[in-house]
Amino acid sequence: MELTISKEDYLKAIAEAESEEGPVISATLARWLKVSPPAVALALRRLKRDRWVTTDGEGRIRLTPAGRAIANHLRRRHHLVERMLHEMLGVEWYRVHEEAERLEHAISERVEKKLAERLGADGACPHGNMINKSPAQRRRMGLHMLSEAPEGEALRVAGMHERDAGLLEYFHKLGIQPGAELHVLRRNYDGTLNLKLAGGTATLGEGAARKLWVARAE
Repeated sequence: MELTISKEDYLKAIAEAESEEGPVISATLARWLKVSPPAVALALRRLKRDRWVTTDGEGRIRLTPAGRAIANHLRRRHHLVERMLHEMLGVEWYRVHEEAERLEHAISERVEKKLAERLGADGACPHGNMINKSPAQRRRMGLHMLSEAPEGEALRVAGMHERDAGLLEYFHKLGIQPGAELHVLRRNYDGTLNLKLAGGTATLGEGAARKLWVARAE
């Protein structure tokens, strides 16, 4: 049961996709990892052989306890690397995800431990996200998606999906980042939202609004 970087990436992607989108199928992984369906099928056969994942009759992929332990460890490491890049090295918040994807496999257990000691184990990443929080857990914390916000509501950005580098840079240009306050001016018939931001106003599409977690502004 050799654990390769490729297998680690698949296990982490399954856990991340669950936390952002819910149940995971093969097409989800193909989209997340930007690989072909045959490549996903081959990888899943190997992961099932090694007893890190199972699939049900509807094609839903689930991590076994052993597979989830690996995925959660990698997510914690990724989280720490993102924080190191942003908090210690000053890398822009909207650029740290892709950098961390490259570095997370390279650091040693010793360095990971040092980072945890230096940064603390409980802080949010530069995108506002806490480690291993599911959508249900976020809702229990009082968060909801921007796409669900009613007109007239004043909000604070609490976190966001972080895999789309182009979308993160777009958010940055609009002034949408963790901790930023915004106001929903109007919900339009096509699902777009008219927003008031610190730097002016903007219209955000429904797809982008579904990738932002917000809380009511105090």
